[in-house]
Amino acid sequence: MDSHSPRIARMTFSSVYPLYLAKVQSKGRTEKELHQVIEWLTGFDESKLQDLIHENVTFETFFQKASLHRNAHLITGVICGYRIEEIEDPLIRQVRYLDKLVDELAKGRKMEKILRS
Repeated sequence: MDSHSPRIARMTFSSVYPLYLAKVQSKGRTEKELHQVIEWLTGFDESKLQDLIHENVTFETFFQKASLHRNAHLITGVICGYRIEEIEDPLIRQVRYLDKLVDELAKGRKMEKILRS
C-alpha cells in the first residue's frame, strides 16, 4: 500500500473528478448528488469545489484543506481491494473514503445511507 501513497498524493483532484462524475452519471445519478456527497465528506461547497478543481490541487492539498465529516470513520468496507478501516496512511484512507462514497452513489444506494448521519 505504501508504494501507492506518493503517487496518489501527487494526483490532482481535477484529473479524477471527471471520472467520478462519469461513473455516477452513467448509473443515472446527478452532478448535484456527487457534489452533495463530496460536500458531506469534505465540507467543500459548490464554489470551493470549483476553485479547487481550477487550482489543480493535489489530493494531498485537497484533503489538507478539507474539514472531514465527524462520521467519516463510519465509511468501511473494501475498495480497490483494500479494507478501508485497515488503511494506515491517513491521506490514502481519506481518498478511499471518497472513492467508496462515489461507488455507493453509482450503485444506487440511498443518499441517507451514503451520508452516514
